[in-house]
This record gives sequence, structure tokens and C-alpha cells, in this order.
Amino acid sequence: MHAVVGRRTVLRDDLPAAADARRAEAEVIGKAYRSAHRGDDRAALVAAIADALADLAAAEERTEAVRRQVSRGYVRAGAPAADERV
Repeated sequence: MHAVVGRRTVLRDDLPAAADARRAEAEVIGKAYRSAHRGDDRAALVAAIADALADLAAAEERTEAVRRQVSRGYVRAGAPAADERV
């Protein structure tokens, strides 16, 4: 069996392994936040969410910057002149 994950197709058997890897990584990150906040679960959770939101905002800003660059490229290139059109 196959499943579509994002834009690629993977074997269904690979999905649990990927989920386990993400879960293990999340555990490590969670322990690091908890340790940084001296065992205060609420503070650790709030900090993790704040960091995730900041990362998301930064990614959105980078995506928008790339879109602007592509848009400027199209504007600078302009439409081909009548004698250049095929």
C-alpha cells in the first residue's frame, strides 16, 4: 500500500517509523523545554508554542520575500518586444 505524504508517495509501512521518529524528536525537545523551565510544564509549553509561532512567522516572511523577488524578476524582464515574439 502507498500513501501520499506532502508531494511524495511513500510506502504505508514507512509512515509509523516516520511518526515514531517525530514523536521521539518531540520528546527530546519537550524535555529540553521542561528542563529550561525547571520542571514548570505550563511555562515550558507556553515557551515551546511561542517559539513555534515565531518560527512560523519567520518562515512566512521568507516565503513572502521570495515571492516579491520572483515578482520583481517578471516585472524587470517585461514583455518581449514585438520583433522578439515567435
